[in-house]
Amino acid sequence: MQFQHIDNSNKGEFFLDNEQGQRIAEISYVWRDEAQIIADHTWVDDSLRGQGMARQLLDTLVDFAREKQLKIVPTCSYVDVMFKREPSFADVIA
Repeated sequence: MQFQHIDNSNKGEFFLDNEQGQRIAEISYVWRDEAQIIADHTWVDDSLRGQGMARQLLDTLVDFAREKQLKIVPTCSYVDVMFKREPSFADVIA
């Protein structure tokens, strides 16, 4: 699945819109400084729940952080829980 990405140098998000242009899934972040982003929100529409969409969004954010050599501060409860559960994210945890 290909998520769209917007970033205005202050904050950004990876997201998915449906055919009508309505947002149906998103994970957002805020730039803390040039080396860290704060993952502050994850949301998935009810129609997509239980299909691994939140994890796909998180994986996309983690890939972005790795590519840009960033650390992630998890303030979103979903991201925080997943960082505690998944050892493969250790390299990007702030």
